[in-house]
Amino acid sequence: MEILVATAIGAMTASGIYLLLRLRTFPVVLGLAMLSYAVNVFIFASGRLVAGAPPILGELERTTDPLPQALVLTAIVISFGMTALVVILALGAYLNAGTDAIDIEKPGEQPETGR
Repeated sequence: MEILVATAIGAMTASGIYLLLRLRTFPVVLGLAMLSYAVNVFIFASGRLVAGAPPILGELERTTDPLPQALVLTAIVISFGMTALVVILALGAYLNAGTDAIDIEKPGEQPETGR
C-alpha cells in the first residue's frame, strides 16, 4: 500500500512540475492543481495508512491521526481559492494580450532571428 501511494505522489509531482514548465497558462494552472493534490496526498499519508481504524477512540495502537486529515481539508479549500484566483488572472492576461503564450513579443521590439 505504501509503495502504491508513494508512486502516485511521485507521478503527480513529476507531472505537476512538467506542466508548470509549459509556455501556456492552462497547463500551468493544471500543474499547480496537480502539485497541490500531490501535497495533499502526502500530508494525508503522513497520518498512517490504516484501513478501518477509528480517528481517535479505540485501541491506542490502531488509531489514525486526525491532524493530517484536518490539514488536508484546509489545504483543499485554500487550493480551490488559489486555483480560482490564478484562472481569473490568466483569463485577464489572455483578454489583455490576445494570447495565452508566455513568450510573446512586446510592441515595438524587434523579433529575434536566431535561426
